[in-house]
Amino acid sequence: MTARVTAVSLSPSHNFSKRTQFEIRLIAGLGVEGDAHAGAKVKHRSRVRANPDQPNLRQVHLIQTELFEELAGKGFAIGPGEIGENIATAGIDLLALPQGTRLTLGERAVVEITGLRNPCQQLNSYRDGLTEAVLDRDAAGELVRKAGVMGIVLTSGIVRPQDTITVALPPGPHLPLRPV
Repeated sequence: MTARVTAVSLSPSHNFSKRTQFEIRLIAGLGVEGDAHAGAKVKHRSRVRANPDQPNLRQVHLIQTELFEELAGKGFAIGPGEIGENIATAGIDLLALPQGTRLTLGERAVVEITGLRNPCQQLNSYRDGLTEAVLDRDAAGELVRKAGVMGIVLTSGIVRPQDTITVALPPGPHLPLRPV
């Protein structure tokens, strides 16, 4: 299966869910044009309170649609944009990518993966028990966060559903993703 974009979403305000779109425009160094989280400096409200001058490593939120299928098996009907992602993907294990992986989305947009989305209580506010549903443990007992990955925009471009995704791994040694 070829990795592809399945949906794109944005919200001009700090709503939890984002509305699906026919396309979104990624702007280098800023994020998704028209999205509340776009900017060179951090825009997530909790991070702004901690330090408004820190760089925005969370310009774009990507999530694999395979998570929606897993959540459906746990009784959660979740669709694109509902849990705050900008780009939903299929055919790529985003969580297994190393830090610094570059994804070319469509013809020219490039996003560099900076880390994991740390599931928060907002998920439970949206649907009771959802935070726990996107957390797991691996064979070694380590916490696995499944709520998607975050990235920064390196190259501007338009992203649409059905666009292909090309993966470029960074030079080794590869660093595993950590929450950002």
